[in-house]
Amino acid sequence: MNILLLSAYFPPEVGSAAHLFADIGAELATRGHSVSVITSYPTYNVTIRDLPEKYSKGFRLRESYRGMEVLRVKSLRMPRHVPILRGVDQISTAFLFLLTGLFLRKRFDVILVYSPPLFLGLTAWFMSTLQKSQVVLNVQDLFPQSAVDLGLLKSRVLIKVFEWVERFLYNRVDEVTVHSAGNREHVIRHGGKPGSTCIVPNVVDVDHLRPGSRNGVFRENNNIPSSSFVVSFAGVLGYSQDLDTVIEAARLLDSRANLVFYIVGDGVEKKRLEAKAKGMKNVRFLAMLQKNEYAELLHASDACLVTLRKIVQTPVVPSKILSIMAAGKPVIAGLPLAGDAPKLIEEARCGICVEPENAAALVEAVLGLMSDNELALAFGNNGRAYAETHLSIKSCVALYESIFRKLLDKETK
Repeated sequence: MNILLLSAYFPPEVGSAAHLFADIGAELATRGHSVSVITSYPTYNVTIRDLPEKYSKGFRLRESYRGMEVLRVKSLRMPRHVPILRGVDQISTAFLFLLTGLFLRKRFDVILVYSPPLFLGLTAWFMSTLQKSQVVLNVQDLFPQSAVDLGLLKSRVLIKVFEWVERFLYNRVDEVTVHSAGNREHVIRHGGKPGSTCIVPNVVDVDHLRPGSRNGVFRENNNIPSSSFVVSFAGVLGYSQDLDTVIEAARLLDSRANLVFYIVGDGVEKKRLEAKAKGMKNVRFLAMLQKNEYAELLHASDACLVTLRKIVQTPVVPSKILSIMAAGKPVIAGLPLAGDAPKLIEEARCGICVEPENAAALVEAVLGLMSDNELALAFGNNGRAYAETHLSIKSCVALYESIFRKLLDKETK
């Protein structure tokens, strides 16, 4: 099959979106498919001056990556913390991707698109009407509902526009894939067809990300003694992550000299959070890590945090949970208990879930794992076993292949 991937994010950018489509695409290429990618020049979670010179030149770049042909388009690079400018950036990027796709003059059997940004779905739909391609929309964040929950999108007019685009896409694309049952229910309520809305769990590279030595490179580089209990959070430091509660929990535990919290990543909330934690000896901030460095952080951690604010009502399953499981570490999750993430953690028996924005409950969970090493070890082993069985790249790509073939078979009948 000739397969096109559309994603606003792609390596060398760091993050779940970039790694997910890179891993899926590489596995599809390994299985003999022709895989092309349209994406942006790297700007997200990278230091521009440290990138190869080719990423600072021109407006379009063609390169090869893990068996895929990658076409990059230079976007406007608007500030991410200004919602209106970010929206302009997303719309313009979707238009540039469309022009690039048409410029290729290559017919694709299937277009797999990462959403959000939602407008990339429109790019795929326009291309499909001209090429007679099948479109599979992979929905990771339930936009605009997620932005409404966080109070980032308040304009009734814009909400109605985005909801119209959402319904249009869910109804018009050939297949919608989501990573959990709750997300499937949302899509169907907002225009998706039950027969063409399916669950494909997100994946983690269990071959690359394995359990490793606790007293390895990360502890050596950061002068962390073996006696210290490390609690880590790694990822986007944004509006929804509820890191205020993590800092408050650390404040309640500041008398324990052998306990340290690492908050690792970047985002619009980072400067404010650093200011809030100023002077705290048991909270340390680091920039976003590369893939191998992230694995070293997980290996060094004794417990790994996943947190969301109460107002996040969409049933999201943060991808960092899967990485923690693959690394064989226990999860401490402070997030809405009615969502799909607590169900996954309970099913895998890989950690502790507490209600969000409750620093006392978070403290109790941390102390529980500090005092019961056997329980922490069992959670880690359970998570690793579950990831190997259910969340591998091979199992995910096999599901996508079956979806693609179903759509192509339907087209020929």
